[in-house]
Amino acid sequence: MKKSFYLILLSNFILILSSCSRQQTIPFDGQSAFSFVEKQMEFGQRSPGTEGHAAVVEWISSTLIDYEWEVELQQVTIQNKPINNIIAKRKTTEQNNLIIIGAHYDTRFFADYDEFPENHTLPVPGANDGASGVAVLLELARVLPKNLDNDVSLVFFDAEDQGNIEDWDWIMGSRAFVAELDKKPDAVIIVDMIGDADLNIYYEKNSDPQLQKEIWDIASSLGYQDIFIPEFKYSILDDHTPFLENGIKAIDIIDFDYPYWHTTNDTLDKISAESLHAVGDTLYHWLIMSENIRN
Repeated sequence: MKKSFYLILLSNFILILSSCSRQQTIPFDGQSAFSFVEKQMEFGQRSPGTEGHAAVVEWISSTLIDYEWEVELQQVTIQNKPINNIIAKRKTTEQNNLIIIGAHYDTRFFADYDEFPENHTLPVPGANDGASGVAVLLELARVLPKNLDNDVSLVFFDAEDQGNIEDWDWIMGSRAFVAELDKKPDAVIIVDMIGDADLNIYYEKNSDPQLQKEIWDIASSLGYQDIFIPEFKYSILDDHTPFLENGIKAIDIIDFDYPYWHTTNDTLDKISAESLHAVGDTLYHWLIMSENIRN
């Protein structure tokens, strides 16, 4: 990847956005993204091997096809566990930069951080931890122009959230995906737990600093500086980790101060369309800006 891909000058931001507005007319819609969270919650538990998991795989895939994306289901077995990653693609050229936007869609088997011990064997509903990231990706699938200069893949990772459960591990889906990469991406952005009504997204300590600053600067230019806070706070194991371990620029957009993490209270009433909009709108404009930068 050429160095200029990352050295985007924000002084050109308004000019680029003006150009983009002439190319497309569909904005990112937080309320539409919220409806995608609602739909996922209708499937109930979405842990691997459950009926809800199978149903949400079918629904995500068919929705992407409706939005005219090429869809591939990556099916692998790890530690005797079936893993199903959903990959949506636009363009397959070797010359273009490849950008991956990813989120996990599985929900945790057990609410082991619930304040009530009797709830520890119940499943996590996963409105924020699971459904929110998927919702942002599906809304991007709906609104992104078809003629971007960069190749874009939207990847829905399975089996991210099952660590510390017998015979399972963390981030199994993204590890399987990276192990079978046929083209090295130039940038990877993971979104996770970004629907909280009290959204505060800090720099993640392991993430690529240059890409991270670029996204946060764009968020600030769009008026989301109170949500995207340019300070380091957490070091997180997430779906960006396998990419970083393989020398690929990746960041994690996550609000880890979510009090309902891995509890039975991770429910729809905790989700804000405005939060979904802030994250999705930022990514949308970053993707549009990137496709206007000739590499």
